Amino acid sequence: MQAKSISGNSVAEIRQRFEEARATGFRPTLAIIFLSVSLDIGQVCEVFDAEGIQIFGATTHGEFTESGISSGGAAILLLDLNPAYFTVLFSEFQGHNYRDTTQEIARKALEKFPHPAFLIAGSHLETDPEALLHGFQDMQGSEVNVYGGMAGDDFTFESQFVFTQGQSSERGIVALVLDEERLLIKGKATCGWKPMGTEKTVTRSEGNRVYTIENVSVLEMTRKYSGLENLTPDNPKISTEIATSFPLQLQREAGDPVMRPGLVVNWDDGSFLCSGSVPQGSKIRFSLPPDFDVVEKVIAGCKQMKEAEMPAADALVLFSCGGRLVSLGPMITEELEGVQQVWNVPMAGMFSNGELARATNGNLEMHNLTTCCVAIKEK
Repeated sequence: MQAKSISGNSVAEIRQRFEEARATGFRPTLAIIFLSVSLDIGQVCEVFDAEGIQIFGATTHGEFTESGISSGGAAILLLDLNPAYFTVLFSEFQGHNYRDTTQEIARKALEKFPHPAFLIAGSHLETDPEALLHGFQDMQGSEVNVYGGMAGDDFTFESQFVFTQGQSSERGIVALVLDEERLLIKGKATCGWKPMGTEKTVTRSEGNRVYTIENVSVLEMTRKYSGLENLTPDNPKISTEIATSFPLQLQREAGDPVMRPGLVVNWDDGSFLCSGSVPQGSKIRFSLPPDFDVVEKVIAGCKQMKEAEMPAADALVLFSCGGRLVSLGPMITEELEGVQQVWNVPMAGMFSNGELARATNGNLEMHNLTTCCVAIKEK
């Protein structure tokens, strides 16, 4: 399988880069498109649809290839994969039927391939990513390979989209189904945020809203330990600072912790609306602000995956949390370059609203502040 990455900040530039790639005799069958909401989804899709190329697409908080990060543009991975080895499925949610939706996607995938793996992207902030993962597990068991991310919208948090040929949705899912009998797919989700302090118990929570930790409001607990200044509603950046500098780490019985940053503060009761569920009675730890060790841990995780599971790859797809772009600043470029250099193959990726992958030594999880690296190789 051959792969090429292209990027562009306008439909015209995307078309030009695509024509330049095809001028070498390259004939892709699949386009993985990560796109700013400022670009017209239909016009971008038409560039590839006109050539019969299948599309897996999502809007982003920023996108990148091995050539660098863009904002307001597109990062596209083109693959000349045998069409018999993959299919793209698309579905819109009806109400909150997230689990039912992915059960049906998995059912259709099993009709085509005995051992399907999935790259997925979902849209809308209300969508429950964990329910999406549970639907796949219901149909294929706990060892099913699912990797992906939740769509972004250039940090406006208003409207996110997933799309394929002739279809896009603010409340839907797009799934790239891959035949594991013909393709090797391996993924690694790594966060790198270091924990601080001792384990503490969540004493009151409902779903993804955390009220108290050790019977103290999570806001007061954060005020006590974080060192964040101006922790008041008058600070317009306080939610971003809490989410990216002092996130919760939800401890798991098996596998690494998963990040649960507080996204919205309720100043009346001191609760946090977190990025995912935080069960009452669960154990958490707080995190230290990130430093370069965070970057080094992600790159080291990819090197470990290469040595243990994936010595060579044809292409890389990355789902990296938008919070990493905010909190790491220029270090994020070093991270992306370091990951790409592990295999030194074409790469495309997105800054997402949440990352979906198996936790190290654990279960499928919805992550945050995490980089999920997916390597693909034709057998």
